[in-house]
Amino acid sequence: MAGHSPTIDSKKLWGGGFSPFNVSYGKIMMWFFLVSDAFSFSALLISYGFMRHHFEDSWPVAEEVFTHFPFLHGDHPLLYVALMTFILIMSSVTMVLAVEAGHRMDKKGVVKWMAWTIVGGLVFVGSQAWEWYHFIHGTELGALQLADGTVVQWLSDAKNAFVYPNGIEVTGADAAAMIQSGTEVYGANLTVNEYGLPTFGDFFFFITGFHGTHVFSGVVLNFVIFVNVLKGTYEKRGHYEMVEKVGLYWHFVDLVWVFVFTFFYLI
Repeated sequence: MAGHSPTIDSKKLWGGGFSPFNVSYGKIMMWFFLVSDAFSFSALLISYGFMRHHFEDSWPVAEEVFTHFPFLHGDHPLLYVALMTFILIMSSVTMVLAVEAGHRMDKKGVVKWMAWTIVGGLVFVGSQAWEWYHFIHGTELGALQLADGTVVQWLSDAKNAFVYPNGIEVTGADAAAMIQSGTEVYGANLTVNEYGLPTFGDFFFFITGFHGTHVFSGVVLNFVIFVNVLKGTYEKRGHYEMVEKVGLYWHFVDLVWVFVFTFFYLI
């Protein structure tokens, strides 16, 4: 009829009480945070890739730097880093099982799998601290920083000859003169790096430290939720959505480590 608007059933309209995507406010906010955090890690890894390409001839090789393994002698290239990666990925599996148990309102299952997730996170953080210690401490042999700032590696324990990052060896009188004007360096920090370019150490500390902070924060969050589970907080609410939300964060941290492991250690 002219002049009359069509009748619309108000029950079919979204009144703001429920999300049109059937996702809670908390989950949406967590996704917003994770996407923004992904940009930060992307910027760091892209910067790392650019600098590595720029200094390709002199960039340290990760498998020649990270060769330590607790209680084992000799070189074990990237073996410990691989173990750390496995532990973190398995903690993501236990988090999936905790979320699944929450969907079934299985309090005992949530407690069990969240406990294992927390243990895995703590082991990873502790392993990373151990790796940092050895990287900072350096090797017994050390390296030589020449007068122009270039870091070169000794050819033998005698420390009377060295090799440049590009493979050029210097021996004899030439080496003796340059050794006299150089400085021995051990380990790595933000200003000097036994293994080569200081920039390598800067990226290592910043990227792995930034990720390690995320893992530690995730452990703290998981522990808080774990305590609430023990207290029966989510049983009273009738759902375990908080476990699912911290699970999203934990999976993100694990996924980021896969990229860090690939970019920094493998490529």
